[in-house]
Amino acid sequence: MKYIGLLFIICFSCFSFSQSLTPDAKVSWGAELREPAGSTITKIIAKTGDGVYALRTKESNAIEGFKAYIELFDEKMNLDKSAELELKYNGKTRKFEDVIRLGGQLYLLTSFHNQVQKKNYLFKQVIHPTRLTTSEKDLEKVTEFETQNILKEGFFDVVQSKDSSKLLVYHQLPYKKGQPEQFKLRVFDEQFQPLWTNEIALPYNDEVFEVEEYQIDKAGNVYLLGTLYQNSNKIRFSNTPNYQYIILSYTQGGTIANEYRLELADKFITDLTFRIANDGNLICTGFYSEQGTRTAKGTYFFGIDATTKAIYNQNFRTFDFDILTQGYSNRQKEKAEIALEKGDEDRAPELFRFALNDLILRSDGGALLIAEQYYVEERVYRDFFMNTFRYEYIYYYNDIIVANIQPDGEIEWAARIPKRQVTRNDGGYYSSYAYAIVRDKIYLIFNDNYRNFNADNRNRLYNYNGRESVVALATINQDGKYTLSPLFPNREAEIVTRPKISRQTDRKEMVLLGELGRSFRLGKLTFE
Repeated sequence: MKYIGLLFIICFSCFSFSQSLTPDAKVSWGAELREPAGSTITKIIAKTGDGVYALRTKESNAIEGFKAYIELFDEKMNLDKSAELELKYNGKTRKFEDVIRLGGQLYLLTSFHNQVQKKNYLFKQVIHPTRLTTSEKDLEKVTEFETQNILKEGFFDVVQSKDSSKLLVYHQLPYKKGQPEQFKLRVFDEQFQPLWTNEIALPYNDEVFEVEEYQIDKAGNVYLLGTLYQNSNKIRFSNTPNYQYIILSYTQGGTIANEYRLELADKFITDLTFRIANDGNLICTGFYSEQGTRTAKGTYFFGIDATTKAIYNQNFRTFDFDILTQGYSNRQKEKAEIALEKGDEDRAPELFRFALNDLILRSDGGALLIAEQYYVEERVYRDFFMNTFRYEYIYYYNDIIVANIQPDGEIEWAARIPKRQVTRNDGGYYSSYAYAIVRDKIYLIFNDNYRNFNADNRNRLYNYNGRESVVALATINQDGKYTLSPLFPNREAEIVTRPKISRQTDRKEMVLLGELGRSFRLGKLTFE
């Protein structure tokens, strides 16, 4: 059903076009619409021959419960249809989990906690591609597990393989504190038919081991990345390496379990992620440090033979001095140079608080690493008269690092894109970036302060704080050189992008979500 009375066109034109300021890309926007109160688009699901599918959610309030909608936009990014997803069944309300696309079909995933049976169920339903409706007869149970009580009903999560041909559904099983966590893994093919199921117990107790991420390959093998700590404090930020990364694999229908311990001799691994290559081997990359676990001196790369567990193509690269000291004053650079000349590792420059966000495997066996400086500060203010406390959270999303890794593991170049986004108590709603890879170029989209593009202010980086904004496009060439320019005049587009929602949907296209107050619109960014 349409948003009757809630969603309406603000501008009279059904389609507006905005030419980019860069020759590499152009943006075409759909009609400007009013968002229903309390709702927001939370996911661009997929682009198909029918159009672009988006997920909209509305959190519970005092009057009504949680609601989820699926929206279909046409080729010109205009809203074609919007429908609320039915969450009730037999007088009960199911919990919304997600909307996914598998094997060309859209599925609604919901769960329900049965307090009498003390079980939690996961269901799937087919979503009709044009009517955007579900049918009760299509409601099918995917998996279930026992729960202790309503306060500990557990969770479900799903992961798709890179080629979208396999789906992993996993959930935690009940266990006692101080013992290894237990999980149930279920793997499905692209028709959502079960391939294998297995219950696993991690080889370490929950007090010293944390699961970081899951991956599944096109053969249906499952890999788990975790952190093993030396003690139960689980404190990552220290001056000594008190943790180790470990990959656990479950292959051959979950019947074979292997463990891969990841170490870099005398260096700190400050961040790590991995992907599964087309040949089944594991590609690992991240940051290392000489000083501690908060900083990064450079990046590393290595492969793991999935059969022999042997490490191959191991390479390290220290970041260039200009990258390490970008944003330093002249005096700070002088001190950094002196520390390097003296071999003083404790005072040598390193990057602070960079999080590894994306690892993209190239078709030639190489990879691209993208990281961002990200951290949160908590400030506490006490009102002595009222004897109360007020908490403020400051979100930092700053510079972006991009590293190009050759198939033999050699790290060819690294680039640092200047960006400063500091906002308060908003979760970084408009912060961070979106990326697209088109042929031999990498494009980054993010909100910036328009004063950073003023020729008179080249020596100062102004902060984006939700105001004075412009959408920036960073274009990185195959040699690691980059250019920065406004994507389009802000007054013409009258939007602020949501980079965390925007995504590349085609070989030369990206879908952008733009908002301004209660208004929103989708845009199609086309690369030349």
